[in-house]
Amino acid sequence: MRTALVRRTVLSASAVSLALLATACGGSGKADAKDDTKPSAPASASAPAAPAAKGKTDAELAGALVAQADLPAYVVQAVTPEETKAGAGSTSDKPACLPLVKAQSLTAQGAATGTAFVKAIAKGKEPEAGASAEEKLKAGMDALGATATAVTLESYEGKGAADAFAVLKGAGAACADGYATTQDGDAVKITKVSPGAPVTAGDEALAYTIDADLDGESISTQLVVVRKGATLASFSSFSLAGVAEQPTAVVTAQVKKLG
Repeated sequence: MRTALVRRTVLSASAVSLALLATACGGSGKADAKDDTKPSAPASASAPAAPAAKGKTDAELAGALVAQADLPAYVVQAVTPEETKAGAGSTSDKPACLPLVKAQSLTAQGAATGTAFVKAIAKGKEPEAGASAEEKLKAGMDALGATATAVTLESYEGKGAADAFAVLKGAGAACADGYATTQDGDAVKITKVSPGAPVTAGDEALAYTIDADLDGESISTQLVVVRKGATLASFSSFSLAGVAEQPTAVVTAQVKKLG
């Protein structure tokens, strides 16, 4: 997807992957730590809306964001003001689909009391000790296809989070046949929105696979949205390889931090 956010996300993933490639070609170090985070038991995948609550501020949400220590198998980076500014101008040719565009563009749904953002890029697997030059090169190239995930936290007063979640749930069904979106001057054609692998986290969760056409090339992205009380967490994943993986470890770690 050739939006400003996606370009920057992809560039960030490339920088990390190229660094790993250089390491692989020059020698091997310690293997990356494995992400042993296990999914926590959710209250329900579709529980009733939480009681009215006071929304959190930007600063409060920033403190609840997933951090590097929470994701040893990822490189966690801050989202720049330019990225959030570009996302704020996103549009869609179908109003019903705009919530999906916002969820993938670091933009809050409705009147959020606070927002916070971060990016998590999966590390490539380093070659084993004694690997050949070809094996090291392959490991570095494989790292270029790592999935990068943009995480957005949004907080709301009362039932705002539940209402925003319901809108996103409805958008998935209404936009199954696709839509067009524009961000920061770039137009992208979404060809299909389909259910992603089921996610059970927080009070309720949804997952979509969103396919796009980019100059004749098919690209598949992942979108996961989880509501935990008055907070909505969106996870939008992309990959240079063209097919992103669902960010299961990122979702699990972030929901755990929400308490």
